[in-house]
Amino acid sequence: MTLSTIPTDLNEPNFVVDMQGIVKRFPGVLANDHVDFELRQGEIHALLGENGAGKSTLMNILAGLYNQDTGVIHVKEQNVSFNSPKDAIDMGIGMVHQHFMLVPTQTVTENILLGLDEPRFRLRLNKYDKKVAQLGNKFGLLVDPSAKIWQLSVGEQQRVEILKMLYRGADIFIMDEPTAVLAPSEIDSLFDNLRTMIHEGKSIIFISHKLQEVMSISDRITVLRKGKVTAEGIETKNTTRQELAKLMVGRDVVFTLDKKVKEAGDIVLSIENVHALNDKGLPALQGVSLGVHSGEVLGLAGVAGNGQRELAQVISGLRNSADGRVLLNGQQISNRPVRSGIDRGVAYIPEDRTHVGSSPNLSVTDNVIMKIYRNPPISKGLAINSAEASSFAEDLKVKYDIIVPTIETPVRLLSGGNLQRVILSRELSGKPSALIAVQPTRGLDVGAIEGVHKLLLEQREAGTAILLISEELEELIALSDRIAVIYEGQIMGIIEDADIETIGLMMTGTKLEEISAPGVG
Repeated sequence: MTLSTIPTDLNEPNFVVDMQGIVKRFPGVLANDHVDFELRQGEIHALLGENGAGKSTLMNILAGLYNQDTGVIHVKEQNVSFNSPKDAIDMGIGMVHQHFMLVPTQTVTENILLGLDEPRFRLRLNKYDKKVAQLGNKFGLLVDPSAKIWQLSVGEQQRVEILKMLYRGADIFIMDEPTAVLAPSEIDSLFDNLRTMIHEGKSIIFISHKLQEVMSISDRITVLRKGKVTAEGIETKNTTRQELAKLMVGRDVVFTLDKKVKEAGDIVLSIENVHALNDKGLPALQGVSLGVHSGEVLGLAGVAGNGQRELAQVISGLRNSADGRVLLNGQQISNRPVRSGIDRGVAYIPEDRTHVGSSPNLSVTDNVIMKIYRNPPISKGLAINSAEASSFAEDLKVKYDIIVPTIETPVRLLSGGNLQRVILSRELSGKPSALIAVQPTRGLDVGAIEGVHKLLLEQREAGTAILLISEELEELIALSDRIAVIYEGQIMGIIEDADIETIGLMMTGTKLEEISAPGVG
């Protein structure tokens, strides 16, 4: 790392980070196009942008993971050039990554201590376990210091990442979607603690796709679109969600969903007293019972790691249940081959788009015919009718507005939003009886989210029974007719009139009958 001190003007704001003219190219991509970004001491500065807008690239440069092609960076009045993340950490910059940087076989404390100079020779874990526990209690980030990372839920692993930077005493925090897996009460607590950190002189770069969240926590906002800055350091109090969304995607975005009043039909998907184990052989579902009606969106809320993933897998046939059963139109589909559910009309949008929802190296055409390749006219004896497959894919490309050079393009080259459209087109084109949608908008920008929401409501109008599993409460409230809450593999209750406070209490283990609140269903 190289450093040099620069003169300061006492009349200017105290910038702890000043990035000027940052350019970063990758083969065939201009990720950052002369980007300027300034972070003041004692502020929370939000960084917004679509997928691929260049946010992560810019912050990876600041965190020492990449080197810019051109441009200069000043940190705490010094001209810096980072050669590694350690250089950035030495300057007090800590990044909490969206994709966790943890060693699964080590404990929480061992991960937090990894790479530090202390302890040098002898590791007394009990001593450091206490320090980590105290830090977690101080900031409301509760996690067992002695637990192995592989034993933790996604939400708990996120907390470890935040604790790791707090333990290092970072002055400048880059926080990439830090609230994505937190319950409402935990988000409120985190925001309180972030404000406390700001009052102590720390500075935070807050990356989030949740506009309401950005409006709530940030002091200033910078917006990127296609690698360029469309708004630099605007005061949060002087803008609106609608203005920010337009700056992000280049067009007006509709936030109010056209959700028509619709009377639900008969129960299509019935989940009866389902028990199931997780990948560690521990109970994940403990007597889950739910009924989803035709033309209804039943939302399932809960902090990550409380059985949502296992429930979706039991319904779709990817995991066996230890007890209980799942019925579709009166026919059992649990503990049956996946194809049995597909043939009966189950559509499944998994949380993992890349490894479960698609085959990355195959083309758009190959991915959209995966559920119907055995059926005519796609099937031609033992072979695929290439002309029919291509025609089918072209029709879906147009209908679902999939932006792709050709239908023979491998889906690994698509953006997150377009990959999700490929998956949606495949699952919805078969006119399913039941749709299991797990985190359908996670990681998508506001424009892509708008499109996914419209498609889900279209399925509701068509009479599909939809189980929407999401950690986005705003999304659940906007789309769902009823909301069920799951905690430690059990349903805490179901409400019809969404009440965030009630849902938040249920997400942390309080049953609905123990809460005195309106909207009981």
